[in-house]
Amino acid sequence: MNLSTGLDPAALAQQQKSTVPNAPAPQATPPLSSVDGPITPGEGAGAVPQSPNSSSGAAVPDQDQTAPAPPPPPPAANLNNQATPPEGAGSIPTFVMNVNFVEVPVIVKDSKGQPVAGLTWRDFEVYENGALEPLALFSTDPQPLSIAFVIDQSLPSNVMDRVNDSLGAIQGALAPYDAAAVFTYSNGAKEWTGFTGAQSQRLPFVLSLAKAVGSDPMVPVNSGPLAGCSIRQNGSCVDPVLQPGGSTGSDTFITIPKEIHTLNDAILAAARQLSVVSKDRRRVIYVVSDGKEYGSKATWKEVVRYLQTNKIAVYATLVGDSAHWGEGFISRIHLPFTMYDNLLYKYTALTGGDLDSENGVNGIETSYSKIAVEARNQYTLGYFSHESIYDGKYRKIDVRVDRPNLEVIAKPGYYPSAQDYR
Repeated sequence: MNLSTGLDPAALAQQQKSTVPNAPAPQATPPLSSVDGPITPGEGAGAVPQSPNSSSGAAVPDQDQTAPAPPPPPPAANLNNQATPPEGAGSIPTFVMNVNFVEVPVIVKDSKGQPVAGLTWRDFEVYENGALEPLALFSTDPQPLSIAFVIDQSLPSNVMDRVNDSLGAIQGALAPYDAAAVFTYSNGAKEWTGFTGAQSQRLPFVLSLAKAVGSDPMVPVNSGPLAGCSIRQNGSCVDPVLQPGGSTGSDTFITIPKEIHTLNDAILAAARQLSVVSKDRRRVIYVVSDGKEYGSKATWKEVVRYLQTNKIAVYATLVGDSAHWGEGFISRIHLPFTMYDNLLYKYTALTGGDLDSENGVNGIETSYSKIAVEARNQYTLGYFSHESIYDGKYRKIDVRVDRPNLEVIAKPGYYPSAQDYR
């Protein structure tokens, strides 16, 4: 007889069994260091409910007065909401770093304009904003190209014919793993195709569609006997279109129409397509033009900044009058409020590209292969900038080679981009 409850031990055991019907037999478990006393399997902590079959109205004793029961099993919510291990503690560690890695493609030529091979990382020094940067990457491996061709359709008709005849050689200058897009411009830019396989059948077909007749600019005559109207009636020209000035002037003066060459807009359109290309490919814009610019909505400074931010290099084959010796240098001189006679040299110099001047069909075809090889096979230098990763200011780059009589072609600087922070 249990004196504290007044129940017979047999009746108490029968009452406890009735609370867990059809329960399996308890198994022996090893003792827990955090639990004192015996453990009753299958029962939770707290008071044992009174059996409905009990004949006595006496209260069931508290669990702390009898054999202590084990703690209740954790609810399902606790099993699913287990503590998450810290980052890096799993089987696949996660590293988060804020770095500012800068990649600089470099072309090295000798005094004859031929590429120089065989240089090592010891021959190069890279300075950013005047500070020497230790090299973290040096590679001579060729890289696949994503190249956007920009063809000037406002060329004179005789020059345009030579360019049209040379377009068939473009595909032969590219490798199977390259990708190419085609843009043209005259009065506005036009995209003929996005990036497609360089050796696909689509590229030569699109290049054949991109051919144009060019333009035939006439010498305007706004004075002298040839400038007036030869047929008059009552003192006025019989055809208002033929009178001096027409709809753009009057009988006393003629407003000469401006030539339109939207070079800036065409390069910007190609650069936007290149900006989303994978960073493991070399981004190149190849322009075939005489370099004239007038009528674009974008300024060349804005376009150059976009190119420097997105690591895009501009290469060009200069044709027409700007490709002639002597005249090509004079065409770089720009008078205020007039058309740019040659703006391509600025694009190539400020983005780390190269410029080739050709006039004949054979020379233009050769330049395609020559420049494609230069763009693919370069020395690739890399370093971690000492500047803050949150500084968006322009950074100057100076690449030097410790050998005499060599020409080093590399971008003179860049603007950091959020794409560089990883």
